[in-house]
Amino acid sequence: MRSSPSIVPPERLDRDIYLVLEDFGARAGCAWRETDEADTDLDIILQNLLSGQYAYPVRIVSFNPVEAWSRDATSDIADALAQRAADIDAEISSALQDFIAANATKRFDMQLALPLRGVT
Repeated sequence: MRSSPSIVPPERLDRDIYLVLEDFGARAGCAWRETDEADTDLDIILQNLLSGQYAYPVRIVSFNPVEAWSRDATSDIADALAQRAADIDAEISSALQDFIAANATKRFDMQLALPLRGVT
């Protein structure tokens, strides 16, 4: 079988791409979030998670079409999130703290800042 050439320019494919599986609740279930191509690199995914773009992340996968690999990056992202939150003293949601606690492989000896409820 002859393969077709890609219609996507190679410079756009030769990088690691990250996608987030999010839990939308009992009625809607989990789904891979639709995202712009430019928002799939590691730094943007970390920024979007910390800023609340993803309310209940469940799993994060990474793949590289040119190198022909894919992997579960959930633990790596949880570790990177905890480190970045500590570095910038970011307030994170309780759902994101749960995600980090459930998936991080590194131990962080600092308390992650949580938003205070009821404080105006």
